[in-house]
Amino acid sequence: MVVADNPPVVQELALDRDCTTLSRHVLQQLQSFSGDAQELSALMNRIGLAAKLISRRLTRAGLLEGALGVTGEVNVQGESVKKMDVYANDVFIAVFKQSGLVCRLASEEMEEPYYIPENCPIGRHTLLYDPIDGSSNVDINLNVGSIFSIRKQEGNDEDGSARDLLQAGHKQIGAGYILYGPSTVLVYSMGHGVHAFTLDPSLGEFILSQENVQVPTHGPIYSVNEGNFWQWEEPIREYIRYVHRHEGYTGRYSGALVGDIHRILFQGGVFLYPGTVKKPEGKLRLLYESAPLAFLMEQAGGRASTGTQDILDVIPERLHARSPLVIGSKEDVALVESFIQDWKRRQEEEAAIAARS
Repeated sequence: MVVADNPPVVQELALDRDCTTLSRHVLQQLQSFSGDAQELSALMNRIGLAAKLISRRLTRAGLLEGALGVTGEVNVQGESVKKMDVYANDVFIAVFKQSGLVCRLASEEMEEPYYIPENCPIGRHTLLYDPIDGSSNVDINLNVGSIFSIRKQEGNDEDGSARDLLQAGHKQIGAGYILYGPSTVLVYSMGHGVHAFTLDPSLGEFILSQENVQVPTHGPIYSVNEGNFWQWEEPIREYIRYVHRHEGYTGRYSGALVGDIHRILFQGGVFLYPGTVKKPEGKLRLLYESAPLAFLMEQAGGRASTGTQDILDVIPERLHARSPLVIGSKEDVALVESFIQDWKRRQEEEAAIAARS
């Protein structure tokens, strides 16, 4: 009889002994047990709780009456609101309302921030989030995700304008996303690298599955909705023609931002959501999507750009500002930028010739 070197039971016990939970990991990353560190650890634990509740709902969505489909309403972005969008947004509010960890929550599903009521404990941080990204995938049982960003309140916000949130992405304390797929994965950074956790349903805990994730310098994947090809400016079309003509590139696009970014983070390549000729600002929200993912990708050794400017340098003019996004491996982002720069240079040269003639 052949005996396995590492019987499954022994392996499972070894994993259980060495497991690192999300809240414990945050304290280790911050190398402190100070009040601030414990507050951020508790905040991440609450994000994990919201993720567990949303994950549970998604796994049973097809069996629950009223879980799928649209509400018939339109959000501040002018988009149809899915029932799962509303549920997930309400989950984040419920999880943080009595926590004493935040002073307000801002979501792409809400026109104005939600301020913690005065009769509840109020914290010093703001949580910005996209409760369900890629919600059009929910009804057909494909991957979706949540995106979050943590900022510290700066100055007074007595008029409820949230003007202090209109700052560059470098002001983020932490950011991350939750991917709801075959397993539920939470990826986060507090400015000390990027770390991935997998939800263990038997424990009800997010367990560290990969530490210090690094995106490859170059990757084979380009992820973009090529159905918009003729709506883009010429340099983006030129880049797409380039990857079509060269070997080694593979197109992958799911229509769910978190899933596509997760693939790029672990396999390398570039994700693009450029603006169009009619809407040069693009579709993605800067504070809820582009900036948090840029923070994460740069911590993993990658880059994120509008095509002409680093995303983390962009200062939004309003809470729901949008931005183009080119994000992923350093070399691949730089290649996309080179097409844009060359195109701009040719335009300037042509304009100069026209002015002289």
